[in-house]
Amino acid sequence: MIRFLPAVLVFVLWVFCVVDVIGTPERRVRHLPKVAWIILVLFFPLVGSLAWLLVGRSGRERPLTREQGAAPGFPEYERPGRAAAADPEKDAEFLRQVRERAEEQRRRYEAERRRREEGETDPEPEADAG
Repeated sequence: MIRFLPAVLVFVLWVFCVVDVIGTPERRVRHLPKVAWIILVLFFPLVGSLAWLLVGRSGRERPLTREQGAAPGFPEYERPGRAAAADPEKDAEFLRQVRERAEEQRRRYEAERRRREEGETDPEPEADAG
């Protein structure tokens, strides 16, 4: 079983390097075109994989900072117009509008409920009309 270990390790290294070469952006590949690296790694598993790891791939890029255009840490707090919600006058106006809408919905609901109750308590009006 131990005699297969080197072959398994080379295979795992080879698969990792093939996936890494394919997934690496062209601008981060060094010394050879990306297609050449793919061919080298595919046809020479051990040598090509080691060459890719040592020479072909560049070091990992550092993540962007916020000044460089990275995504904000908490986008829900940084969306446009959020600062307007901190204005007490606008908050009061918003709350007044919410109360008006709620009161209107309450009136509609009560009117509908009364109509249904009146319809249920009246004997069938169509029977009298006919």
